[in-house]
Amino acid sequence: MALLQGRFIDNIGWVYTLYTGGFLAFILLMALLEQFGVGADTIGILFVAFTIGIYALIGWLSRTMEVDAYYVAGRQVPAVYNGMATAADWMSGASFVALAGGVYFGGYGYMAFIVGWTGGYVLVNSLMAPYLRKFGCYTVPDFIGTRYGGNLARLCAVIVLVVASFTYVTAQINATGTIAARALHIPFSWGVWFGLLGILLCSMLGGMRAVTWTQVAQYIVLIVAYLVPVIWMSNVQGFGLIPHFTYGDAASTMAQLEAQFGLNPPAEAIPGLSVLTTPHTGPVGDYAEWRFITLALVMMCGTASLPHILMRYFTTPTVRAARKSVAWSLLFIFLLYFTAPALATLTKLQLLDPSLPTAIIGKPFEEVASLAWIQNWASVGFLAIADQNGDGILQLNEFFMRPDIVVLATPEIAGLPYVISGLVAAGGMAAAMSTADGLLLAIANALSHDLYYKMIDPKADTAVRLVVARILLLGIGALAALIASLQLTGILGAVAWAFCFAASGLFFPLCLGVWWKRANRAGAVAGMAAGFTAGTLYLYYVYTGGTPWFGLDHLRFGIVGMAVSLVSMVVVTLLTPAPDEEIQRMVEETRVPTGPSILSDQH
Repeated sequence: MALLQGRFIDNIGWVYTLYTGGFLAFILLMALLEQFGVGADTIGILFVAFTIGIYALIGWLSRTMEVDAYYVAGRQVPAVYNGMATAADWMSGASFVALAGGVYFGGYGYMAFIVGWTGGYVLVNSLMAPYLRKFGCYTVPDFIGTRYGGNLARLCAVIVLVVASFTYVTAQINATGTIAARALHIPFSWGVWFGLLGILLCSMLGGMRAVTWTQVAQYIVLIVAYLVPVIWMSNVQGFGLIPHFTYGDAASTMAQLEAQFGLNPPAEAIPGLSVLTTPHTGPVGDYAEWRFITLALVMMCGTASLPHILMRYFTTPTVRAARKSVAWSLLFIFLLYFTAPALATLTKLQLLDPSLPTAIIGKPFEEVASLAWIQNWASVGFLAIADQNGDGILQLNEFFMRPDIVVLATPEIAGLPYVISGLVAAGGMAAAMSTADGLLLAIANALSHDLYYKMIDPKADTAVRLVVARILLLGIGALAALIASLQLTGILGAVAWAFCFAASGLFFPLCLGVWWKRANRAGAVAGMAAGFTAGTLYLYYVYTGGTPWFGLDHLRFGIVGMAVSLVSMVVVTLLTPAPDEEIQRMVEETRVPTGPSILSDQH
């Protein structure tokens, strides 16, 4: 106990060491319970309940009524822990739950997500994070409104932030609903509300301080949950304990088996589920290389524009710590993204390779239909098999699965103990909840600080501001859960839209706001309004059946929005007067890493 005397921030290493040890002990306890005959359903419920209970406890212990603590965690978060929190904030349901599924079914093309989402942190580090931290803002619209001046610029930034973040958060609540539906055996429509309850417990009372420390805890859970099944499968299949450098042979074997079984389209598609119809060996179709580059580019620029990510770097003590924090973030994110292709490959081999006892392709249809994991996932509508050619043998194009469940189903596909399924479910829930916490907080903080406090009631005291933030957090979360329950698009698709919205409206006003002191209010407003509108209209055009321009489909509409934003901002800026000398000096000072923040701590 002597080791834990003093402030929490001084004992943070011991606190999370004890937490990690406790979590590993809980996994061992669940494994023992499974050996003693405790049912799979009970173990799944215990995993989800235990982890959400821990997050809720951290959220309660981190409650605050201080503005600085609520908005930016008191600017006391060390770089390495902010890197972990950012990685959890970043590795959403899309990364944990859906990315490997995209690679599983779509192959090469989906690697653009990995390239873009990791490469985006190079832009964050070199163009954005240290300079926004030096500025001293609470939110991204706070920077826009102060840098360019006037409420119109601030309002435009709030609108883009809300649309992008809300689109993103519906995908995360969708992911929590998917996990809860399987782990707790409840309908998906109930699962999204269960997930929302856990999210609000983590963030509502403590704001950024609570979210930060829960996200550190969530990162530990999600990375353990992601790595364990991959290492286990790799060892069983003979590719060693570290498959990341050796699974090339597995990919070659998979390509041979796909060719052997055939990759023909199914006779009859099943709504909401996917079937493998394309090879995984390289670019496929018209504009293939161009589509890869544009998807990676818009994901990179979207990464550098997402408010819930940028605001994480407002919590570090110094500008230098913000820059170091980006490097730590990239390392922690790399651990998962470097693993995702290996997971997709090894999981597919579990189904395809006839030398493995888990293989189902080419087996009698009735034998496969009787498998417990097939029945379990089919019962909630996430998987189906159909003997469409009537030969009594399950063909590759007769196996249908929702891409979002590939990671969650991997332990059962690989025949691992159910305790691993419970662990993966807890990891997926941690990933989705951590990102949803950050997104809901970004929306609520922008509306309470930038819209309510800065524009509607500048005289509001601290208590009123924080009550408004919490009410908004609750209302926005409920609306997001309602929309998520409608399942309008897949998890990965909704996340791509969020990146495109952010890149269309915010990338160039943020970037040029730091690096071009001539940029002015009129140009920024034009860039945000024109870019966001153009991107949204193009999304509507292609989503309602329009022919994509040069292969720019609904996942890439941010390319159109960014182009319009850049041209509009530069042209309007050059046609209107330059900012005054005070603003230009402020921009120059923002780029100096030392010295006090531009804005005061209470602004």
